[in-house]
Amino acid sequence: MQTGARTRPVLGDGEVQEIARRANLVGSNVGSVILGKEEVIASCVVALLAGGHVIIEDYPGVGKTLLAKALARSVGGRFSRIQFTPDLLPSDVTGVSVFDQKSAGFEFRPGPIFANVVLADEINRSSPKTQASLLECMEEGQATIDNVTHAIVAPFMILATQNPIEYEGTYPLPEAQLDRFMMRLSLGYPSSDAEEVILDSQTTGDPFAALEPVISSAEVLEMQEAVLRVDVAPSLRRYVVELLEATRTSRDIYLGASPRAGISLLRAAKALAVLRGREFVVPQDLKDLAVRVLSHRIILSPDADTRHRAQEAVIARLLETVPIPGPAR
Repeated sequence: MQTGARTRPVLGDGEVQEIARRANLVGSNVGSVILGKEEVIASCVVALLAGGHVIIEDYPGVGKTLLAKALARSVGGRFSRIQFTPDLLPSDVTGVSVFDQKSAGFEFRPGPIFANVVLADEINRSSPKTQASLLECMEEGQATIDNVTHAIVAPFMILATQNPIEYEGTYPLPEAQLDRFMMRLSLGYPSSDAEEVILDSQTTGDPFAALEPVISSAEVLEMQEAVLRVDVAPSLRRYVVELLEATRTSRDIYLGASPRAGISLLRAAKALAVLRGREFVVPQDLKDLAVRVLSHRIILSPDADTRHRAQEAVIARLLETVPIPGPAR
């Protein structure tokens, strides 16, 4: 019998407001260097509070690296970048054991995955074997090297990037790995006004250099624990189940969303509810996140592919067909 979540103390309104204040501080801080992308930044903050990972699929030069670095600095966390290339080895990601002649034993030298915020840049440019080295890290927050398991210090978040137009020499991520990303996002090009400000700020100085932490990594852990205590009504859990079932029965979808997708959707909705100043989830929280959480987890049927129906559009259509439950409270 699953009763663990029920034993957690209920969030108080004061606690919710404090968490929302800290989260908005992080979002505003990142937004001072990533201009005009408040919705994407908020989604990254939601994923951070929900303990999830994000894949950003977008063109080069739109600020993906800067977003990851700004998020890490805003929470006082350690940042590392892994540039995925065809010759990258799993040990280049997780680390390696090196023989120490003085101690006559092996010493573990951690790889760049051992950080709070990790940018996996152009993740689809490495071989499936190297990509697979991330699976244990993403799911369990640890890496096993030479039969020894090493914990990755929390908070831990991977922001992976992909170029959506340049597929030559790439290795598409397998469904098992895509399923471990909580959200798929896209930054897109900035507006004309924002781009003008970017051109001015980036050619007269370095806005990132002046960025300071607004909360600590310890506070992030406290916020993540509090998010787990956000209330979800049984009717909303049933709504998520029905939405998942809809992805498995739709004629447009060959492979539907997994139970892990439903877990990710609920966890993200809890974090979003807190950001919106509530200690409980409402249907709109789930609807606002469903496309970002579910679209990369489905495979379209050949018939849907011939009609050029994007995964996002299919999920958006399902949201219109699955009945919304009544008031959650």
